Amino acid sequence: MSGVVPTAPEQPAGEMENQTKPPDPRPDAPPEYNSHFVPGPPGTAVPPPAGYPGGLPMGYYSPQQPSTFPLYQPVGGTHPVQYQPGKYPVPNQPVPITWMPGPTPMANCPPGLEYLVQLDNIHVLQHFEPLEMMTRFETNNRYDIKNNSDQMVYIVTEDTDDFTRNAYRTLRPFVLRVTDCMGREIMTMQRPFRCTCCCFCCPSARQELEVQCPPGVTIGFVAEHWNLCRAVYSIQNEKKENVMRVRGPCSTYGCGSDSVFEVKSLDGVSNIGSIIRKWNGLLSAMADADHFDIHFPLDLDVKMKAMIFGACFLIDFMYFERSPQQPSR
Repeated sequence: MSGVVPTAPEQPAGEMENQTKPPDPRPDAPPEYNSHFVPGPPGTAVPPPAGYPGGLPMGYYSPQQPSTFPLYQPVGGTHPVQYQPGKYPVPNQPVPITWMPGPTPMANCPPGLEYLVQLDNIHVLQHFEPLEMMTRFETNNRYDIKNNSDQMVYIVTEDTDDFTRNAYRTLRPFVLRVTDCMGREIMTMQRPFRCTCCCFCCPSARQELEVQCPPGVTIGFVAEHWNLCRAVYSIQNEKKENVMRVRGPCSTYGCGSDSVFEVKSLDGVSNIGSIIRKWNGLLSAMADADHFDIHFPLDLDVKMKAMIFGACFLIDFMYFERSPQQPSR
């Protein structure tokens, strides 16, 4: 039959799809969908913000960076964490100690006492020992000696064995060593043991402190005098001749107020200086953390300044040293 164009036999629709589209090798693959997204023309590039060359700072999310995870910062990167100098303290770093500038050696002045020549007021600050309150174990006392500018002048350390400290407590004999900024021992104070079972008026029961400067050379003594109402001491030279007197208050405890010990001449008329035990609130009542202010004339003989300085420690041990409470049996 002319004019009839032969056609291929019709095939099922499923067979036609198999011929036009290769089978997906992935099992349970989702069907493909035609996307109607038509890309538009490219937009203008957004410049980075001022002050951040190359883009936004780390940790900020940018809409122009869709692949950036917001608020994500790598751990252990190559950029260490830095602090502004002077704003954050460095851990485990000791606090520096500011010492008083060392004076030049002077004639007729024991070595190490040149500091006292320039001063008319010093502060004696006892270290607080929490170990004593927790363990009831008496430890060696330590003191910082400072001037009005909060500069360190001396360091005073007690040198007493454990048995003596814990057996005799506040009545113990002791040795105090005074060192300067170079660590040199420039002064030694010794308190011998005195029996208190005798009558208070007995000379053998009176407390005494010997001051040596330099160590081994005695420059004077601080001797207690018996008095019914108040603390009385005499400051003596190396020959045990009375030079000055120290007169304390009637109540040496001074709860809620300062305790003033006046340094006077032998006749009691002239006021030479003072030793003031400052009241520090509950810390003064419950712990050994005493604070003394010592005043003397600027032109006073430097050896007498050292003797007033030594009298402060005998007063501290006799009236303000508190031993830890012993367990009751």
